Amino acid sequence: MSELARVHLSKSAPEAYKTLAAFSKAVGAIAEEAEVDARLKELVQIHVSQLNGCAFCVRVHVERASKAGVTADTIAQIPVWRESGVFSERERAGLELAECFTFIHEDGVPDDVYNRVGAILSEREYVGLSWILVSINAFNRVAIAGRYGVPPREDLVGEDRDAATGAAW
Repeated sequence: MSELARVHLSKSAPEAYKTLAAFSKAVGAIAEEAEVDARLKELVQIHVSQLNGCAFCVRVHVERASKAGVTADTIAQIPVWRESGVFSERERAGLELAECFTFIHEDGVPDDVYNRVGAILSEREYVGLSWILVSINAFNRVAIAGRYGVPPREDLVGEDRDAATGAAW
């Protein structure tokens, strides 16, 4: 195997990837049932993807966050969430929990974090958010191991023009 070409895990083992996608869908249903809102869900998935260095998943979840109404300013503040005033108490709890799940090998979820997050989120929300964190960490590993590309965006003005004329489809 060369440094440049990597096995594309989702294409090389489609049944495994379909299973991971089904897992992700089940996790989404659990999170929705637990009333984990789209904003929090996307914020933590961006943060995990940033921490893991997964450019592919960062792009996916920034787009989803934007559709959920998260501003560019808020997205830009994610890496410095502790110093920023733009996040709610619930979002701060989610971002802290995201770090624990991403670096689980270091300390697991320490008691002080578990207790602090548990004082803010309901048990159902904690469970839903935890499964989201497990899922995004798995997807990050698939994309990073396969070096999924993130090419530059085309000229957005041109894209808008094509979309307006129907040429994009």
